[in-house]
Amino acid sequence: MVGSLAEPTDVPVRRAAVRRCGGAAVRQHGAVRAISLPPVPYGSTAVRPGWADLPAGLRDALAARIGGPPAAVRVAGGGFTSGFAAVLTGPAGESVFVKAAALDGQRHLVDWYAHEAAILARLPAGLPVPRPRWALTESGWYALALDAIDGHTPRLPWAPAELDAALATYAQVAAALAEPPAELAALRLPRLADLARDDILWWGEVAARREPLPEQAAGAPLAELVALESRLPGYADAAPGLAHGDLRVDNLLIDPDGRAWLCDWPWLCHGPAWFDLAGLLLTAYAGGLDADAAFAGHPAAAGAPADALDVTLAALAGYFLTGAAAGPSTASPHLRAHQRWSGEQALGWLAERRGWSWARPTPAP
Repeated sequence: MVGSLAEPTDVPVRRAAVRRCGGAAVRQHGAVRAISLPPVPYGSTAVRPGWADLPAGLRDALAARIGGPPAAVRVAGGGFTSGFAAVLTGPAGESVFVKAAALDGQRHLVDWYAHEAAILARLPAGLPVPRPRWALTESGWYALALDAIDGHTPRLPWAPAELDAALATYAQVAAALAEPPAELAALRLPRLADLARDDILWWGEVAARREPLPEQAAGAPLAELVALESRLPGYADAAPGLAHGDLRVDNLLIDPDGRAWLCDWPWLCHGPAWFDLAGLLLTAYAGGLDADAAFAGHPAAAGAPADALDVTLAALAGYFLTGAAAGPSTASPHLRAHQRWSGEQALGWLAERRGWSWARPTPAP
């Protein structure tokens, strides 16, 4: 349980931008579009070790930190990694959220957790983010303890109040990171522009026939997709602030007071906040809300290039759809379905915005 923090900054999020549509369809740009719910159970996407699966020495070390053997262990079901993640409640009733991974075999997770701890410790005060408590290495494992947030993952389709809370939290975070604090800059964070060139831009690979055309994009204007996504590195290079890098519905928690907390910070990078905002709003678009207005009315989009949303949607569509075709994942059995659905939403939203009309294949149930 997190102690009380400073009240959030009063952020001018345009509440009219997130309208709830009653029913199973929404009229968008003159056409009726069915609401699409993800085929992925975001609360149970991970396959993780349980408490009993941890080495005895690690269990003893963790128990010593929380004042004795845990009275309760609640393993996190969400996420797309295979590390240990659980809320541990000590004998006195205090809880911490612990992530742990093996030094041998899960070194990438160990590095992510340690990097996340360094980021969280340096974020500006007062933000609704979990803070690191302590870390230890024992029995060949690394463990990181964070504040345990008492909250739930936002429900889909989005409830307007929960989306309002998520947008308000991100407005606060984006404002705090618009000028990178010196402590964070010292970490030598990656640049979104470089990440885009190396890993995000895929339509160019498809056009050059180095990657197959995703079936969802059959008949789509490939040349326009290539042109749109190619603008992302230049736009990202011109942005002075920091972006969370992985803003999505299952990295948010809504607490009992209705405030949204932003979790999972290892991908912080130099880049525009509007890139994060577009990624978050994929689920709002899928749920029948006016995602265009939510984007345009959000402070993170202020000053963005006129086509920033289209550029981001093009890049995300290619990134997700080509990733979904990469074969089974050892990280999570639900990862490819998440990528496929996310890519379909990005491409469908972009098509509506650009007025493209082609017979897109019907997504598999």
